[in-house]
Amino acid sequence: MKNTFPDHNQISVVSTFSELVNSNFQREMNAICWSRHLVGDFKEIVAKLDLKENITEVSIEDLLVLQLSKKGHLAREMILRDMQLLTDFVASPSLNLLKSYEQDEYLDFIATDVYSYHVDRSPIETDTFLCTYHGAASDILPNDQVEQKILIPEIREQLKKLHDGPEAEFEMFLEEYFFDLHYQPKPDAKPVNLGLGHLWRLAVDHPTQQVLPCVHRAPAEKDGEYRLLLIC
Repeated sequence: MKNTFPDHNQISVVSTFSELVNSNFQREMNAICWSRHLVGDFKEIVAKLDLKENITEVSIEDLLVLQLSKKGHLAREMILRDMQLLTDFVASPSLNLLKSYEQDEYLDFIATDVYSYHVDRSPIETDTFLCTYHGAASDILPNDQVEQKILIPEIREQLKKLHDGPEAEFEMFLEEYFFDLHYQPKPDAKPVNLGLGHLWRLAVDHPTQQVLPCVHRAPAEKDGEYRLLLIC
């Protein structure tokens, strides 16, 4: 099988769902890609879905009632198959039609929204699964190409002023408000775009995790184009 992402030690490429969920993260490898080609007309599905808010969760019933062309039907079948695979794996997939995420405008010296490079954290053992069927796709970065924002001196100083409390409670404050999850790309960082149609499994920060969590971000949306994203 041709490697879709050559020269990236962070990424392992597999050819089946079983490999995707059963492969182990190891060393610097914290992203696994089930490499696939999109089959069908996903743009048609996006055009026929009803965006109720900036983020609209699309149910299986919403998909099934759509009157679609033959290519639209093929696209729907791929989405439904992915949702069933993840559900059978005891995951809880959510199909989202996205115009945009909420942006963090509260602090001018640190961003903590999904457009900022970040890692996911969970109190239990889990992974992040995602697939973009239409629109802009997310980016990931190797861990040695980023710096934790809370370790950047000028940002840390501002956060200490914001905390305005005992030094012993500062680290807890950073975790409580998720500042410690966000990262700044180094000047020579080379993001990898996750592309369309591939189903990804990304490492999450949890108590039994054996590798560093995968640093990723949501993309800037293209004007007038919605994203169709499966995530869990």
